[in-house]
Amino acid sequence: MAIVAGVDFGTLNVRVTLLDSERGRLGTAVAQYPLHRRRDDPDYATQSHTDQMRALAEATQAAIREAGIRGEQVEAIALDTTGSSVVPVDAQMQPLSEYYLWCDHRAKDEAREITELAHREGLEAIRWCGGVYSHEWGFAKLLHWLRHNPEKRAQFASAFEHCDMVAATLCGVTEPHAAKRSACAMGHKWMWNPRWGGLPPQDFLSKLDPLFDGVRDKLSGETLTSEALAGHLSPEWAKELGLRAGIPIPVGAFDAHWDALGAGCREGDVVNVVGTSTCIIAMQKQANLVPGVCGVVPGSVHPAYTGVEAGLSATGDIFDAIARRAGTKVAELSNGLENYRAGQTGLLRLSWDNGDRTVLVNPELGGVTLGWNLIHNAQDELHAAIEGTAFHTRIILERMEEFGVPVTRVINGGGIPQNNATLNQIYADVLGKPVLVPDGIPTSLGSGIFALLAAGAFGSVEQAQAAVCLPFRTCTPQPEAHAIYNQLFALYRRVYFALGKADAPAAALGDVLPELRRIAAHTA
Repeated sequence: MAIVAGVDFGTLNVRVTLLDSERGRLGTAVAQYPLHRRRDDPDYATQSHTDQMRALAEATQAAIREAGIRGEQVEAIALDTTGSSVVPVDAQMQPLSEYYLWCDHRAKDEAREITELAHREGLEAIRWCGGVYSHEWGFAKLLHWLRHNPEKRAQFASAFEHCDMVAATLCGVTEPHAAKRSACAMGHKWMWNPRWGGLPPQDFLSKLDPLFDGVRDKLSGETLTSEALAGHLSPEWAKELGLRAGIPIPVGAFDAHWDALGAGCREGDVVNVVGTSTCIIAMQKQANLVPGVCGVVPGSVHPAYTGVEAGLSATGDIFDAIARRAGTKVAELSNGLENYRAGQTGLLRLSWDNGDRTVLVNPELGGVTLGWNLIHNAQDELHAAIEGTAFHTRIILERMEEFGVPVTRVINGGGIPQNNATLNQIYADVLGKPVLVPDGIPTSLGSGIFALLAAGAFGSVEQAQAAVCLPFRTCTPQPEAHAIYNQLFALYRRVYFALGKADAPAAALGDVLPELRRIAAHTA
């Protein structure tokens, strides 16, 4: 028997779950931290490392109290975080600014420059991240920071993803080159791959901007998958967390990738980790490159498989915005959604309120709703937004299948599917596939799995999954609804590519609005 701590850093809070290798979940606690936004700059989103570490200590101590155990009984701690959330540091590993959070989109110009140069130079790495380098990723954010903080450049020693920074802090690492880096984080967001010796070559990075001279060395360090250790808990942080010094800490990863394993992901599964945004995670033995996805990375989800990541830049954030504009909460606005029929609103809503992550990778897009009339209300828009995120998910899954990624089962993980049965049913009806939903909250179970491996409680990911993963509830597609959604999806797909690509050929969309009215009338 082993007791371990699994940690999940989300956008607004950190969740700590204590797991027993035989009895399962013992206790869970959550602590909040602020997200810093600017009304005059919607692309700005930062967070403080100090705030996050304070919240981690608070949540860990609360979880220990809830579980009714002694902190000394915990044998390992593992953590996942958002990403790409990037913090520049000095030579003593002290942050030089706040994290550029995953949803900070200021680096649009830098991302475009990276993409253009990578294609001109024939850089192999660009093919492994879907052909487009994103404004949400590491090199773009670091370059933006260097360009806009000239007074701090002399102090700049390195930059870290959130998961690697937290692990290094907990292990007491005070020198950047000594910190272990996550293959998940570096592979999906920094174009790292052992195929070409790690990061892109220095001459490519220097051509991008002389500010990147020497940056490859500054970002060097051992990059490992998560069966390896980042180190052991330092005495200082053992005291802060209420745990025993010296317990192992595995190399971390991104929340969606470990959430997928915590939701029971195996080869052939696609997990929609639905929260403020959606991350879509799959894994495969063979590495199939997929245009427009967020990366194909060996070992990024399961150490023995190649991970595939895609997603939507906003999901829950869209639902929250609709409710906020209506002066209410999503939970209240959702009352009665179960009575809506497929396509009855006559609305078609594209989920671009925070840009497009996959498959267009275009941050310049904005939300679009077609079909408004004078009696539509906020609840109609919320229902259409759920349908729209499902349609967008179908575009992504069809792209993955087209390029050889197996999609046998669909699992809706993350926080929203636990509390929104209507969303799960709509996804099943749109996708035409059964949608499995963990019967309970799977968040932080993935980090618990790697903590259990680090503690030696299990010999494989699969053994740990069998012990701690939750059973599924199944949403089965309704044939009549699926038939209607097939008609709507044909319209959605046309509008998605016609409006979403600046170089798209002029497309006649004059039949879209009449078709939406016809479908709505048919469902009445």
